[in-house]
Amino acid sequence: MAKVVHLGFLGCGNIGGGVWKLLDAMHDEILQRDGLDIRVERALVKSIPEARTDVPAEILTESAADVLEDPAVEIVCEFMGGEQPAASFMERALRAGKTVVTANKMALALHWHELQAAADQTGAGLYYEASVGGVIPIIRSLTVSLEADRIHRIMGIVNGTTNYILTRMAREGASYADVLADAQRLGLAEPNPAADVEGFDAAYKLSILSSIAFHSRVTVDRIYREGITGVTPEDIAFGREMGYTLKLLAIGKRSGNTVEVRVHPTFLPDSHPLARVDGSLNAIFLHGDFCKDMMLQGRGAGDMPTASAICGDILFAARAVRHTVPSFRNTAETDPALTVTDDWSTRYFIRMKVTDAPGVLARIADVFGQRDISLAAVMQKGSEGEKARLVLITHKARERAVREAIAALDPAIAQVVSCIRVENGEA
Repeated sequence: MAKVVHLGFLGCGNIGGGVWKLLDAMHDEILQRDGLDIRVERALVKSIPEARTDVPAEILTESAADVLEDPAVEIVCEFMGGEQPAASFMERALRAGKTVVTANKMALALHWHELQAAADQTGAGLYYEASVGGVIPIIRSLTVSLEADRIHRIMGIVNGTTNYILTRMAREGASYADVLADAQRLGLAEPNPAADVEGFDAAYKLSILSSIAFHSRVTVDRIYREGITGVTPEDIAFGREMGYTLKLLAIGKRSGNTVEVRVHPTFLPDSHPLARVDGSLNAIFLHGDFCKDMMLQGRGAGDMPTASAICGDILFAARAVRHTVPSFRNTAETDPALTVTDDWSTRYFIRMKVTDAPGVLARIADVFGQRDISLAAVMQKGSEGEKARLVLITHKARERAVREAIAALDPAIAQVVSCIRVENGEA
């Protein structure tokens, strides 16, 4: 006999509509294959007359209580987005013993400890595969397939909007502002794109990923964040000449009890697998003791790819005899056993305007050398009046030392235009 599973939707926009379409199209196959009869009981919308959805009108409601307090609803699917009221609605559902499925990285990253506590109290499930990487099964890979491994490094392209912008800038030599305007016209960027282009979206996702991968809570406030708004076509072009591709990366590394978590534009060698991930695609590259290097790639946004991941969680939750829980203490603060460093070691791409005169490069090299920063490559790109354009690639150096060296440069001979970190996937 089939098991009937009753769902409630909080929100029914693009993602909710996509989940409805997928469940409707796959209903008979899921019933035959999994013995699950999935039925949507109620769907919350702002306004029933203005709702743009294929969900039947009799299921729609303007009252959250109709979803959260309906005893028939077993699984609540949250599609509202944003921090509130989504987080409080999800907590109410969990405290009522209802399992929650969500793709909401912001609400999860900021209120994860509260949501997990509510789930633990009632034995309800909390599922969030689609919160990072869209259709990429990175959460379940880390929590199930790689549970017995020690993951030391994660590098991810986890925001499709910024990857699209940087890809277009690299291919066309176009400015950030022009490509952003194009992305907004195409619906690939929001009218207010700050969450994407300033790296907030990626930081929420990195908090979730690093907490799971490192088996210790890492909160968003401990993540260094830098967006792509200052990236120029010149940076990208000079990097390409030196064999590098620019991406906005979410980077997490753990060594013993020390972790580094950072989101920023990053140059990668052209040969690195992430360097070949273009357009709005997402990809996550990781390294573990036993799995070694591996990468998962796919569509990180869009109604149907996201709906696919959400429906996977719905089926997983519906089949569960006992719901899975994180492998770490899910606290409001970062695990006190961890030291979160802001003095990581990596290579650096530094572009500057310098006085075009003998001895200038030696003086610059001396400033860096005094701080144990050695130069791996130097490229001069013509002159603008009395100024030459100089690009340096350092060997591995400490973040603080590089910042000190830049601050110590004599502005009369050198002005730094941009400083971009360089990664190759190594520890």
